Amino acid sequence: MATKFHIFSENIYPDWELDEKKFIQLAKKILKYYLSKPEVYEKSTLFEQNYGTISFDILYCDSLKTHEINREYRHKDYPADIITFAIFADSDEKFVFDGEINLGEILIALDKIKEEALKKGVQDEEELAFLISHGILHLLGFDHQTEEDYNFVVALQIEALQSIGIKYEQI
Repeated sequence: MATKFHIFSENIYPDWELDEKKFIQLAKKILKYYLSKPEVYEKSTLFEQNYGTISFDILYCDSLKTHEINREYRHKDYPADIITFAIFADSDEKFVFDGEINLGEILIALDKIKEEALKKGVQDEEELAFLISHGILHLLGFDHQTEEDYNFVVALQIEALQSIGIKYEQI
């Protein structure tokens, strides 16, 4: 039986009319790509779990919201471009309900995406896809505390985007 994906999104940032369905489909393709790679799947929080459905949420917001959340939950006083709450990866109890795993939530500050895209000279949507791919890796339990881990994560993101036809080069 193939895995089902339930990805829910909400855009509360008024300055970007985002095609949420397009980015949900993109997120599904990225997740499928990651899970198809044994070196990713076997290191992920999903390895050896019994499930039929994977779900997570994406909230598109602004940097005021990510700053507030960063301060409240992470005790860091700055706005972030992305924050993930990796519920499944960060829990000692791997809770699977009716065959469904809820990986958690990704929050993305769209104003920061626009700034970063401008700095890097890429399209806003390409930068957003890059951050979605990053958030998914966090939900799967990947982190980047060392330079080696960071390089591994970024290389995976670029591979995943290229696998779905998005040419993204890290600057």
